[in-house]
Amino acid sequence: MIITTTENVPGYEVKEYVGLVRGNAVLSRNVGVDIAAGLKTLVGGEIKGYRELLTKARELAIERMIDEAEKLNADAVVMVRLATSQIMSGAAEIVAYGTAVKISKI
Repeated sequence: MIITTTENVPGYEVKEYVGLVRGNAVLSRNVGVDIAAGLKTLVGGEIKGYRELLTKARELAIERMIDEAEKLNADAVVMVRLATSQIMSGAAEIVAYGTAVKISKI
């Protein structure tokens, strides 16, 4: 499955637009990460626990988007975007979405 943020896939022609596909992930923080993050704010620097949590959520959302595209027999997902929102205190949602297409080599 080809995933791209662009409208087209270089070297390929879009033959059919299959439809919108999306995947989301909602992950919450844990107490251990919150304690470490609180301490980190005192000295500054990157908060590794949060970075890892958001990376995991992003990868899961993209994986779920790909699963949806595969169910539609798409060859690629173009115009992929990511969005995030806070669901509640301590929990965030990551959404991956794009247009599933069928492509052929030029």
